[in-house]
Amino acid sequence: MIRSPGHSRSLCGEPQGSQPPSRGPRIGAVQYLNTRPLIYGLAGELIYDLPSRLADRLARGDLDVGLIPTIELFQGLGQTAPTGRQTGYRIISQACIACRGPVMSVRLFFRTRPERVRTIAVDEGSRTSVALCRILLAQRYGLAPSLETLPLQATIDQTSADAVLLIGDRAIGPTGGGFQAVWDLGDEWFRSTGLPFVFAVWAARPGVAAVEVGRLLDAARDRGTANLAAIAAAEAAGHGLTVPQCLDYLRENLHYDLGPQERQALQVFYREARSLGLAPAGRDLNGAFVAPTSLAPGSV
Repeated sequence: MIRSPGHSRSLCGEPQGSQPPSRGPRIGAVQYLNTRPLIYGLAGELIYDLPSRLADRLARGDLDVGLIPTIELFQGLGQTAPTGRQTGYRIISQACIACRGPVMSVRLFFRTRPERVRTIAVDEGSRTSVALCRILLAQRYGLAPSLETLPLQATIDQTSADAVLLIGDRAIGPTGGGFQAVWDLGDEWFRSTGLPFVFAVWAARPGVAAVEVGRLLDAARDRGTANLAAIAAAEAAGHGLTVPQCLDYLRENLHYDLGPQERQALQVFYREARSLGLAPAGRDLNGAFVAPTSLAPGSV
C-alpha cells in the first residue's frame, strides 16, 4: 500500500501512537495513499499507526475501531456465543479498500519461472499480500516457498530470492528488468476467483456503537470518493506520480464499497487462508457483519 508523506504523525499533528483528547471512540488508520478516500474529513477523529501496529493495538484494546488488513481481521473474529451475541470483531462500515482486477500497487516479481519458486522476499509491511501470494502459489503449483523479509528501505536488488513481493511505491515504481514474470496479485486473484479482493476493512471491538461509528466512516468514504481529483492533486507529487496517474490509481485500480461480492470474496479468502494455516479455524465471519440496512449509504 502506498504510504502518504508524513505517515508518522496523526491528523491532529500528534506523534505516532499518541491519542487525541478522549471524546468518542478511538479510531486508528494508516496514512497511505489508498486510505485517503476513506478518511477524508476525519481530521480530528483519527490515531495514525502502521497497519500491523493498528491490528495489535485493536487486539490489546488500545483502539476501539481500526482500518485493519483482512488477514488480521480473521485473527480477531469470535465465535458466536450460545446467546447469539457476537464475541469478536465486527465489520461496522460498508467502506473498505478493495480491487476488482489489477491493483497496481501489490506485485510479485519472479526471477525464475513461477512453478520453480523456492524462496520469496516479502515486503516488511505486507501481511495480507503475503497470505494472498501464498494462496495463489499453493493453488496453482502446490508450492510453499520459504519467506524472508525485505526491509522497507531495501531495494529489490538486495535480495537473491527467487521472487520478490513488493507493495506500495516500490511496486509501482521502476524495478529494472530481468524478471521472468510479474504478477499483479489483485488481477491474479480476480482471474482465479472472478471476485474482488478486499485488502482492509473497518473493524471494531465489542461494545462500540456500531451504527453510529459506521455512519461516520461511511460518510467519510462518500466525501472522499466525491473528491478523488482533489486527493490526487494533493498527493501525486509526494509519490512520484503525475496527477493523472494518481487519479487513475485511486479511481480505476481501487474501489471502496463492501458490497455482496466483496463479502463473498472475504469468505473465500478466509477459507483459503484457513486451509493453509494462515487463519484460525472456527471463526464466525458471517456474524461479524453489522446489518447492512443499518449502514445504508446516504443514511447520514
